[in-house]
Amino acid sequence: MARVDDLAERLAPRLQGDWTAINILVGATPFTSDLMKALARRDIHPMLDALWLESYRDERESSGRVLVRADIVRPVKDRGVLLIDDVFDTGRTLAFARSHLMTKGAREVITVALARKPWAPKGEDDVDFHAFDAPGRFLVGYGMDDAGLYRGLPYVGALD
Repeated sequence: MARVDDLAERLAPRLQGDWTAINILVGATPFTSDLMKALARRDIHPMLDALWLESYRDERESSGRVLVRADIVRPVKDRGVLLIDDVFDTGRTLAFARSHLMTKGAREVITVALARKPWAPKGEDDVDFHAFDAPGRFLVGYGMDDAGLYRGLPYVGALD
């Protein structure tokens, strides 16, 4: 995906030193895989871990609560963290995860999302980097689902 490669190019100057990439499960997994490969082509090799957060369950709207289903395994103390999510929507998931990782001693947290919704928070609460601006519709495919379906689509689609 060309947009992921462009994103890696923009991220590369920021990722010097010790970094850990954290994939927010489950939706960001294909994006994380492609982003890690794009970074590797630029000789950037962060450690990889995952954080399983839940806020949507099987609904199309966030519950408003973020739950940790499974925490990271590797320590992030004094390391930079590249926090990777699929869609930046309400901002709750990334805000929660950023705070969670800072309490674990991360040196800094850079947030990145594949897609950014039109109503997503701006300013200080905005995602640091995103691959594309999404329409105001429900996204599926490339890891994103609708009640567990459509994750395996090889493209990003939108449902009404």
